Amino acid sequence: MLLRFRVANVRSLRDEQELSFVVPESDVNASARQLIVGGDRPVNVLPLIGIFGANASGKSNVLAALVDMRTAVLNSYARWASYDGIPRNHFALDAKHKAEPSFFEVDLVIDGIRWTYGFELGPTRVEAEWLHSYPRGHRQVWLDRDAARSTPYEWPGARVKDRSQLVRRTRPNALVLATAGTDNHPQLSPLFHWFRRNLWLINPEDERTQREQFTTRELSGARARRINELLRVADLGITGAEVVQGEKGRKTVRLTHRSAAGEVSFDWENESFGTRSWFALVGPLLLALDEGAVLLVDELDASLHPRFAAEVVRLFRDPQANSKGAQLLFTSHDPSLLTTPSGGRLLDPGQVWLTEKDKDGATDLYPLTAASPGEDEDLMKAYLAGAFGAVPSLLEGQVARRLLAANTRERVHGAERG
Repeated sequence: MLLRFRVANVRSLRDEQELSFVVPESDVNASARQLIVGGDRPVNVLPLIGIFGANASGKSNVLAALVDMRTAVLNSYARWASYDGIPRNHFALDAKHKAEPSFFEVDLVIDGIRWTYGFELGPTRVEAEWLHSYPRGHRQVWLDRDAARSTPYEWPGARVKDRSQLVRRTRPNALVLATAGTDNHPQLSPLFHWFRRNLWLINPEDERTQREQFTTRELSGARARRINELLRVADLGITGAEVVQGEKGRKTVRLTHRSAAGEVSFDWENESFGTRSWFALVGPLLLALDEGAVLLVDELDASLHPRFAAEVVRLFRDPQANSKGAQLLFTSHDPSLLTTPSGGRLLDPGQVWLTEKDKDGATDLYPLTAASPGEDEDLMKAYLAGAFGAVPSLLEGQVARRLLAANTRERVHGAERG
């Protein structure tokens, strides 16, 4: 499970930001899962976090930064050889940050052992890389890489096997973990494969066709019954789904709908955008639940009714539906996800994080708990009222007034030119 993520000089995240799934010992969260890590220490970890904020405040960049880290681990050894330097997304609104390194670090648990892994990427080389383990609750340093030293690599305790081979095979612009995972290193591969099996990103714009195809393939496998059930329970009027042969032998899906005359099937292209969005989400969602993976969903409410989005949240909160400890990190514009129809809280304050941009365009990421909401406070109403920040600085009717003023100026300028 993912415990924490820290990042700096990546996209709009200029200054160091931290996102934490760990529940402070002083707080109580009914949906948290207790992990027993090295030293028999219990840690309470959240199964989901929602990030809210105004448009262009940097919500999506938090998820994108996690994907950037995953991409570096998976690709730096095999695919970065052809790059002149390192492909990265530094903070672009201040020229000095182009020369400064981008920082990434995750704190996670694999098979009951806590690990901290991170690195710094400069314009042309990996500036630093480190790996710490906590098998008995105390830190063990496995790797300490610093490109500024005459001897960049240090392996305290000689815990890592085949160290000389790892050093020899790792280019200056590649990560040791990427080399180790590609070579199936016996000790470091589990961490490499954690990145491969986690941090899958779903957003409303990219790769929806691939997700549709994935769910279609799953309809012929072990998850078919659950996919059909999720389609039916979504109240889309769908009674079933079947895989059919499309053009050029390509498999596609046909959904059966209820009607007054009986059941009717539509070609896939005639299904609504909302139906297709839900279908494209169902396959990866079930895979994450089955694998106990970390799933990233950008704009969870996009093309989904709030009730659909709320049910996704409930799936990850439910310890029976989410028995493998999967985690969901999502962004949303919809404050109704903060409450239930009955007025209760769908998300606890510890599960809500907010983003704001400062005057220089840098994103600040902070938990709702930092605003100290009242125990019985209506989170949706308070958020919309601006009590916690992270809302657009926009007055009622301001858009119409600005548009009217612009139209007036255009008419005046047109008259002057005439």
